Amino acid sequence: MGEIVEKARAAIGRVEALGDAASALFTEFSPARILQAAAEAETLVAAADRPLPLAGLLVSVKDLYDEAGQRTTAASLLLKDRAPANEDCPVVARIKAAGGVPFGRTAMSEFAYSGVGLNPHYGTPSNVFEEGGIPGGSTSGGGVTVGLGLCDIALGTDTGGSIRIPSAINGLYGHKPSQDKVPLEGVHPLAVSFDSCGPLAADFATMLAAYQVMSGGDAPGVEAPAGSLRLAVPENAFTNELDEWSRGHFEAAKACLAEAGHDLVPLDLGFLHEALPLNRILVSAEAHALYKDHLDTLAGIGDPRVLARIRFRETVSDEDLARAKAARLEVIARTAEALSGFDAMIAPTLQIRPPSIEDALADFDRINAAMLRNTSMLNLADACAMSMPTRGTSSGRPGALMIGGAKGHDERVLSVGARLDRDLNGER
Repeated sequence: MGEIVEKARAAIGRVEALGDAASALFTEFSPARILQAAAEAETLVAAADRPLPLAGLLVSVKDLYDEAGQRTTAASLLLKDRAPANEDCPVVARIKAAGGVPFGRTAMSEFAYSGVGLNPHYGTPSNVFEEGGIPGGSTSGGGVTVGLGLCDIALGTDTGGSIRIPSAINGLYGHKPSQDKVPLEGVHPLAVSFDSCGPLAADFATMLAAYQVMSGGDAPGVEAPAGSLRLAVPENAFTNELDEWSRGHFEAAKACLAEAGHDLVPLDLGFLHEALPLNRILVSAEAHALYKDHLDTLAGIGDPRVLARIRFRETVSDEDLARAKAARLEVIARTAEALSGFDAMIAPTLQIRPPSIEDALADFDRINAAMLRNTSMLNLADACAMSMPTRGTSSGRPGALMIGGAKGHDERVLSVGARLDRDLNGER
């Protein structure tokens, strides 16, 4: 028995030791299936004529990605009896070809429609820092599987922050790529003009390797640039109305980056904050188009919080929807213009310290909006962004820094991330 199989077996043991708590992490978890995948990876790695980039790494799969023989349920009772997928989606096929081992299908916010991570069907896991604290959504199970060290990588999706939020809450690295960088084929949609696929990992190098595999080789030239970087620091968006925790971590990060010699330049992005209501209109419209024939069924078996967000489309006229689509195009162009001339933009990933699950249940609309606020502005702008932990204060949990750039600038954003990770967190 080889090292990859032994590694998978040990990780399975850690999941089983969680007992009932594991049910909030996975919608499907089959030790036999995982061990078979590990054995196949063992054979593949041994036969390869070159090192495989993800050799032996355990990869949890958000329950939106098709895997051959598995049901893709989006953690919803509506889809729990759908036919199993006939084949792996391109992303899963690439992960396996790179030597990765699929490690269970992770639970998530129903249909990927929440930044908090609640799920009434499978339960809601605590984040890795606070028992009873929200995990972040929608890639909730994925973020916690990596944060607990059960696996090396989680496959996530990001429509309004669903990779970056659980990364930020669980002390991870996560990249939301430009939308056309990673194939969406065989990935169950929420809003097709906003969805993107990307990885979560415990360190920058693993996150980068996973992204390069998922994208089929994008960003091959990522390395930490030398010298001073010109970094945009937003005003009137991203940095307004922060709580004490988020402000403290961001100020500490800025001070460290300034000391490292970087040029931090204020940039008024107030137009993005003003455009935030467009997200609610546009994502709801696309989700409603997908589920409009199932609304009565969802009223009986769905998450009422998710259903309310889907049905918001019914309060929006077709004329207002058309105006929102046109306004988004203006936002995309204006954001790209504003960020030109900068190496990247930096901002806190989160507006507020992650609250408890209990508080999120009691005040969902306000807390969900707060969790999504900073990340979703970059989805609206069709941009790319990564989140990384920062450890600049002694508050007990790491902060999280978001590094953003215009669409197509993934390699630049990731290179900046490599440099800022070194400056803020030391050599890795």
